[in-house]
Amino acid sequence: MLVSEILNKNRPTFSFEFFPPKNAEASEELYQSIRMLAPLEPSFVTITYGAGGTTRELTRDLVMRLQRDNQLTVVSHLTAINATKDDIYSILQKYHDNNVMNIMALRGDPPRGATTFVPCENGFCNAADMVGFIKNKFPDLCVGVAGYPEGHPESRNRLVEMDHLKEKVDAGADYIITQLFFDNHDFFDYKERCELAGIRVPILPGILPITSHKSMMRMSDLAAGVRFPARLLKALSRTEDDETFARVGVHWATQQVLDLLHNDVRGVHFYTFNKSRYTLSIYDSLGLRTISKPFQS
Repeated sequence: MLVSEILNKNRPTFSFEFFPPKNAEASEELYQSIRMLAPLEPSFVTITYGAGGTTRELTRDLVMRLQRDNQLTVVSHLTAINATKDDIYSILQKYHDNNVMNIMALRGDPPRGATTFVPCENGFCNAADMVGFIKNKFPDLCVGVAGYPEGHPESRNRLVEMDHLKEKVDAGADYIITQLFFDNHDFFDYKERCELAGIRVPILPGILPITSHKSMMRMSDLAAGVRFPARLLKALSRTEDDETFARVGVHWATQQVLDLLHNDVRGVHFYTFNKSRYTLSIYDSLGLRTISKPFQS
C-alpha cells in the first residue's frame, strides 16, 4: 500500500525507522527489533542509508526482503550522495518490479570528511530535483521528503528554507517526515509556517527518546543544530545511572507523543536506532499497544 493512501485512510499513523545492519550480529538485532515491534502493526517502516550512501546495497536488499517476506509497508531511503541519475533509475526500476512502491527522497549528508554537498556528474543538485525525477519516471510511486522544525543545519535563512521545502512538495512529494526535536512548540510553529507557505501535504513529527548520554551526544552529531530544552537537561542531570537516564528520556518522549496526539497530528514517526524496547515502553505508557496475529518471518 502507498503511504499516501495510509495517511488518507488512518489517523493517527505510527511508523518506525530502522537502519540497515553492517554485520551478521547487527542483522540479527535488527530482525529481533522488527519482530518485537510488528505486533504493534506499524503503519509503515522506513529503512535508511548509512552516511554518504555507504549502505545503499544493504538498504536495497533489506527493503526487498522485508517487502517480500513480511506483511509490512516498507519505505526505502534514497539519497543523491554519490549517485547518478542512472544509478537511481536502476534502483527505482528494481524496486518497482518487486512492488516496492514507497520512497523517501533525500539529498543526503556529505560523505565522511566532506563539509559540503557536491553533486556528482549526471547527479541531482538537491532533493527537489530527485523528487521531480522519480515522479517523472515512476509517477505511481509515493515519495516522502524530510523537514526540519529547528531549521536545516546548512541554512541560515529560514524563509528561503521554506521555499526549498515548497519546491520539494511542488515537485511531487506526497508527505513530510521531520527531523527529531525535543520541544513540540518547534514542531507546531513549523507546521504553521508550512501552512503559510502553501504546503498542504501531511507532516509527520519525528520522535527519538534519549536513552543514554552517549546517544544524546550522537544525536547532536547526526542532527546538527538539535536543541535540548533546559528542562530536559535538568531532568537528565539529576539521574545517577544509565537506567534512570533512559527512563527520563523515554518519559520525555512519551509526553511529547501524548501532546502531539492531543493536537491531532496526522501521525508519529519513531526513530528506533534499531532498538525496540523504548518504543514499546512509549506504546505501553500511552495505551497504544494492540494485539495482532504473530509476526511471520
